[in-house]
Amino acid sequence: MLAEIITIGDEILIGQIIDSNSAFIGTQLNKAGVSVYQITSIQDDKQHILNALEEASRRVDIVIVTGGLGPTKDDITKETFCHFFKDKLVENKKVLQQVKYLFEKVYSRPISEVNKQQALVPSKAIVLKNEFGTAPGMWMNYQNKVFVSLPGVPYEMKALIKNQVIPRLIDKYELPSIQHTTLLTQGRGESAIAEHISDFETKLPNFVKLAYLPSTGRVRLRLSGKHNQESILSETMRNLSNTLKQLVSDIFVGYEEEGSFEQQIGKLLIEKQATLSVAESCTGGAISQRITKNAGVSAFYKGGVVSYATDVKENTLQVSKELISQHSVVSEEVASAMAMGVKKSLQSDYAIATTGNAGPAKGESEEEVGTICIAIATPSSVFTKKFYFGKNRERVINKAVNMSFELLKEEILKN
Repeated sequence: MLAEIITIGDEILIGQIIDSNSAFIGTQLNKAGVSVYQITSIQDDKQHILNALEEASRRVDIVIVTGGLGPTKDDITKETFCHFFKDKLVENKKVLQQVKYLFEKVYSRPISEVNKQQALVPSKAIVLKNEFGTAPGMWMNYQNKVFVSLPGVPYEMKALIKNQVIPRLIDKYELPSIQHTTLLTQGRGESAIAEHISDFETKLPNFVKLAYLPSTGRVRLRLSGKHNQESILSETMRNLSNTLKQLVSDIFVGYEEEGSFEQQIGKLLIEKQATLSVAESCTGGAISQRITKNAGVSAFYKGGVVSYATDVKENTLQVSKELISQHSVVSEEVASAMAMGVKKSLQSDYAIATTGNAGPAKGESEEEVGTICIAIATPSSVFTKKFYFGKNRERVINKAVNMSFELLKEEILKN
């Protein structure tokens, strides 16, 4: 069963917003056993929408459209749906009641005639109630295909997908089982890994595929399987995953399904009843951001200090002026002192510290742009390493963050 996702909105095409809706819809469809064949982003233009619907109907069984359902004149999806399906707009009383309720009880303001038009839907459509907004979802069965139109507001769309669209698709179709297992690796490039596991990849069954997903300093290896019999697929995926893990055991750091790298570190710290603090210079808070974006980190994370300026290193982290003068702010000695300083100040068991030249200019040190020093303080000691990560500022910072987590995990596992 194939699906296409169509997102409508000039704001997507000009880069004003990122299309996160398609990622969410694709994930939910995949979990249900529906393969996404294509994702298309188009303008708020009637002919463009019509062309996209016509082309998608020739490619796939399910077409899901988001956007263009607001009350303003530039929201033309409903009218275009009527044109495509040779239908007309009619007032839906249940939708009108929902709109009135939202304005009177939730928004606490009078409803306008423009807003009442949200209750107009194609007469042939099955209305999908939007619990959180005025624009309803619409489900159309047309020429043995399913067309679904959803509002573009993410939290409204997500509720409709989870609570109404996916259950209807499962009820309507006999869907295969689709499973993914993603191995996280760190420390070796994509091409080197591919060469090492080429025999394994060649011998994969025809219902399983292997994808290489490289990012800064890491490569994810995703096994994807699709089969009508879930038991056969589950056993095959489990065996293949174990074999692949053995082949890359020296660079394997976990399964994505178990959480991100930093989530896995958090689990280790909680198991050991240990705490963590961070002192960042060149990474500018990126390490802390990666840690705190996950729920439950208060169980192990004490906090962080972004000591971008030298005087903050001296006054807040108690790094001595003499040490900085002797070795410069970008040095293993200063990184070590930063880690010990934040560990002592925030009374944590472990600490990470970063200092370096991320670029484009050298700053207060003569070290080359791309030079990063990372220190890890443990309950009993502290050690540092110096790296050169190139000259692209964004990549340097990302590599420094990833390497910090890798070094920290190694030390936690030792203790």
